[in-house]
Amino acid sequence: MHEITISTNDKPKLLSELTSLLSDIGLNIQEAHAFSTTDGYSLDVFVVDGWECEETERLRQALAKEILWSENPCLDYNVISPVLGQDTGMKVIGDHVSTSSEEKDIWEIEASLLTYERKIASGSNGDLYQGTFCGQDVAIKVLSTERLNETMREFTQEVCIMRKVRHKNVVQFIGACTKPPNLCIVTEFLSGGSMYDFLHKQKGSFSLQSLLKVAVDISRGMKYLHQNNIMHRDLKAANLLMDGNGVVKVADFGIARVQAQSGVMTAETGTYRWMAPEVIEHKPYDHKADVFSFGVILWELLTGKLPYENLTPLQAALGVVKKGLRPTIPKHTNPMLVELMESCWQQDASLRPEFSEIVNMLRQMARRVADEREDRRKGKSAKVVPTLRHGSAE
Repeated sequence: MHEITISTNDKPKLLSELTSLLSDIGLNIQEAHAFSTTDGYSLDVFVVDGWECEETERLRQALAKEILWSENPCLDYNVISPVLGQDTGMKVIGDHVSTSSEEKDIWEIEASLLTYERKIASGSNGDLYQGTFCGQDVAIKVLSTERLNETMREFTQEVCIMRKVRHKNVVQFIGACTKPPNLCIVTEFLSGGSMYDFLHKQKGSFSLQSLLKVAVDISRGMKYLHQNNIMHRDLKAANLLMDGNGVVKVADFGIARVQAQSGVMTAETGTYRWMAPEVIEHKPYDHKADVFSFGVILWELLTGKLPYENLTPLQAALGVVKKGLRPTIPKHTNPMLVELMESCWQQDASLRPEFSEIVNMLRQMARRVADEREDRRKGKSAKVVPTLRHGSAE
């Protein structure tokens, strides 16, 4: 059991927000007491369990991180472990609070606080390591100094975008080192690895129910990004990571961009096998380019194969734009899934669904699949599956 005390400026629904915040960390609230002062302050005291008693310091760190992302970052808090008699009280933000007279970036990380354990991957722009930061397992994306002039803008853009996003299906940004030569981005470490490695190196596969769960995770993350006017622009299996509980998160915002106010962008960006035809052809495009890529990912999850595996990336790209080439859907595929894939990779981007619609369609599909499975288990005949339409209710 731990006691957590949080003090802040009082506001409507504060207790509800703090309760949700603690629940997001995985804590079970046994008692909650709220006190308000006449001059506008609030003191909220929680007694919680669900956290190992010897891990009080990690709980403090988890609270600090969660509060940093909350809408009300100016909180003070104390965590007390009655079992250990340990008071780990401190101000959450301390001297990292940005004020009008202070420009210190709260996300700036001192390079000396990072420990590098092993290299996970290498690319043209740098290397990815597993490491630790203040006792937490992290992934460290180190920018190559050899191509610094070419990659600095991309690095800056990625930091700016990742600082703005917070969703359970988007990889969590922790901080960055932005002072050359130690340029790196630090995110949570996801032990499950990438979806690409799972499908193509480990030869993993999904049942239809598991596929739908993964697809919902991806589409929720993308729905959140699009609602915040962010296009990923390189959505593919290699940029989808899994945590230890099988939750899938969208990652790698190296070429992500905030969508222009006009709603369209130009230039060839992404990876050919997953790229929308309008992007390949250097035509104006919008967030629906991500939907096309998602359709290809659905096929990849279904088959476990590389899209257009018998073609070079350039041949695949030419086939997509010149001949309307799309991955071949296996026979006996669930008709609802076929309809969704085909709607996502429509040539006309305006005909592709929004991710908000996709989430609803996938949830309907998952319910129908579960119902059919239950009917078969009981020996009943399977239900007739109605056709899904964009925007249909859950």
